Amino acid sequence: MSDFVEDFRRTVDDASVRLSLISETESAVPLGPGKWSAKEILGHLIDSASHNHQRFVRAQLSADMIFPGYEQENWVRVQHYNEAPWADLVSLWRLYNLHLARVILHAPAAARSMQRTRHNLHQIAWQTVPESEPVTLEYFMRDYVGHLQHHLNQIFNADREARVALTT
Repeated sequence: MSDFVEDFRRTVDDASVRLSLISETESAVPLGPGKWSAKEILGHLIDSASHNHQRFVRAQLSADMIFPGYEQENWVRVQHYNEAPWADLVSLWRLYNLHLARVILHAPAAARSMQRTRHNLHQIAWQTVPESEPVTLEYFMRDYVGHLQHHLNQIFNADREARVALTT
């Protein structure tokens, strides 16, 4: 698990550097029609961190993994992430995820590997698991990091495409 956490930390630190290179103006531009901007994607990842922080802690204290979901689009809209300073969002995202890395690292192996037959990862996980299949907290933790990497790739691929468009 320590290798996974170290990779997660490295992802967060490396992404923070790359995110800081995106300008305030560029970060507020939607990635396409009906799409979020980099600010809104990062805001969504902050919301995801806050929800999963509670889930990771609660799962260590319970035999099931049934957690409330949230209306992602509405959370992003209500919090007006596009109006927040980009540097503040990057810092908050970085620090929250480094904290989550500590939570993951210190979760006892027994809690991480316990098979949970009662869960709702068929509704709330990024890579869902049928309700009839048992899950582990470790699966859910890894799923969280996969979700984070997916959205970072959206930001970085859009940024690369914008730079290529400017040079052609």
